[in-house]
Amino acid sequence: MSYRSGRHFLQIPGPTNVPDAVLRAMDLPTIDHRGPTFAELGERVLDKVRAVFKTEQPVIIYPASGTGAWEAALVNTLSPGDRVLMSETGHFAALWYQLAKRLGLDPELLPGDWRHGADPEAIARCLAEDEEHRIKAVCVVHNETSTGVTSRIAEVREAIDRISHPALLMVDTISSLGSIDYRHDEWGVDVTIAGSQKGLMLPPGLSFNAISQKALVAAREARLPKAYWCWDDMLGPNANGFFPYTPATNLLYGLDKALDLLLEEGLENVFARHDRHAEATRRAVRAWGLELLCADEREFSSSLTAVLVPEGENADKLRQVILDKFDMSLGAGLSKLQGRVFRIGHLGDFNDLSLMGTLAGVEMGLACAGIPHRQGGVQAAMAYLAEEAEGDQAKAREQRRIA
Repeated sequence: MSYRSGRHFLQIPGPTNVPDAVLRAMDLPTIDHRGPTFAELGERVLDKVRAVFKTEQPVIIYPASGTGAWEAALVNTLSPGDRVLMSETGHFAALWYQLAKRLGLDPELLPGDWRHGADPEAIARCLAEDEEHRIKAVCVVHNETSTGVTSRIAEVREAIDRISHPALLMVDTISSLGSIDYRHDEWGVDVTIAGSQKGLMLPPGLSFNAISQKALVAAREARLPKAYWCWDDMLGPNANGFFPYTPATNLLYGLDKALDLLLEEGLENVFARHDRHAEATRRAVRAWGLELLCADEREFSSSLTAVLVPEGENADKLRQVILDKFDMSLGAGLSKLQGRVFRIGHLGDFNDLSLMGTLAGVEMGLACAGIPHRQGGVQAAMAYLAEEAEGDQAKAREQRRIA
């Protein structure tokens, strides 16, 4: 491929763009992972990462993808044949279900249309029928990366509590942590699963389990085989900043810096930024006359937007045109959504001008690919962002006046 000037626009919903400051942090020389300097790094990262999960409980870090964190959550808390209740919210929820089956569990998948999040009332009905408490865990994907739908975890927790069912609540936040408001402790989540390559603004390679005390108690009785994923093996060395096997040292350097960036901006500001970019994107999509995949406005994702192309059109053809002509990557439709949707990632290290470049690329691509649409999506998003910026300036002026 010949040289292309400018930067590639990576607008898939993960891996996301890595900030320069994080890349520079990862350039540091590798150090002895058994030495005192590493212990300082380990203790610092293990302490700071809890703030992003909004927990006072332990967070375990694995050198793995998010799939590893899925497996770790299940094998540390469950035994062969245990029933697990899972919601079919999209491609990744279905993959987690298949993983549970392969581990020897007995998962039940609540069917879904891939346009809505987990149904708290359907979960409550299933748990109410489980009078013998054979269901040991409820597993929900917080933000389904394949669909742009965010499940209402607080309502799922309320549904479980209303039935007084003892099942563990496990939540996948791989494409929401650090992008969408999430509260491990407040929402009573027992195991939160996460990955490094999305809202945490790192390359792939780290995964996470945030663990409640209830989950730690369950782990004492769990009989699924585990070695690499064993929480106990991690928690002992972690107390002193170390790991039981060779950690991803330079990724931990990057995580240390990425956490500083998130906490310096302030998590509430991070969430507001993602909310703003998501709303601007939705306004562009509506102005184009296209349809959002997410069917419930309460469940709109602030990490990504999945867009349906008109009947008879091919979203993959559109994505290829945009890549060839404008050097921008958009997310593909996965499994049964292949060719039907394209996904715009607007999470991580991202700002207003990045979004405007992204939406301009989409609007030009729609024209080049001959996809029926109306013009004006970019203008609609730009007007909204300008209005929001003026509102922020007015608030700042009022705060200065009061001070």
